[in-house]
Amino acid sequence: QMRCTGSEFDVRMTADDVLIVTHDPDYHEMGVEESSYAELSKILLPNGEVLPTLRDYISVGMTNNDSTGLVCEIKPSKDKDRNPIIAKKVLDLVKELEAENHILSYISFSYKVLETIEGIQPAALTQYLDGSKSPTQLQEDGIDGLDYYFTKFQDNPNWITTAKDKNLILNAWTVNNVEDIDW
Repeated sequence: QMRCTGSEFDVRMTADDVLIVTHDPDYHEMGVEESSYAELSKILLPNGEVLPTLRDYISVGMTNNDSTGLVCEIKPSKDKDRNPIIAKKVLDLVKELEAENHILSYISFSYKVLETIEGIQPAALTQYLDGSKSPTQLQEDGIDGLDYYFTKFQDNPNWITTAKDKNLILNAWTVNNVEDIDW
């Protein structure tokens, strides 16, 4: 075990409603949302493994793991009506697998995904990725934190203090040089 605080992974839903772990909207030139899992899984990952379902990924992530939280990023659907459906399916699967204690937080660029999660499971930790909402707005809507590209905080430095005052979770991503890390 590496004993990391958290490990992030990305979730998308196939055309036949299978939750899979993949970052991009396309997999080997096939649109994830327009393809079935059977079609997508025919093409193996570079290491020879099959494209993982969320079920398989969480199951492995829970095995011999008492220290690293799973950070579940739910990627927005092109069809905005699917976003709450995906969120609910993810929560249902986590509950079925009894994995709630392994999920450190749910993050998304879709505000509707996070609102859906908070509506179903208010105790779940949620963080918004888009950077378009102030800490005050997030708190009013029950979202637990800001997980923004670091320049959003540089453009709005008062958000850091406001978020801390409101006991919101703060995270910044893709900081690649020392000066930005020090800032």
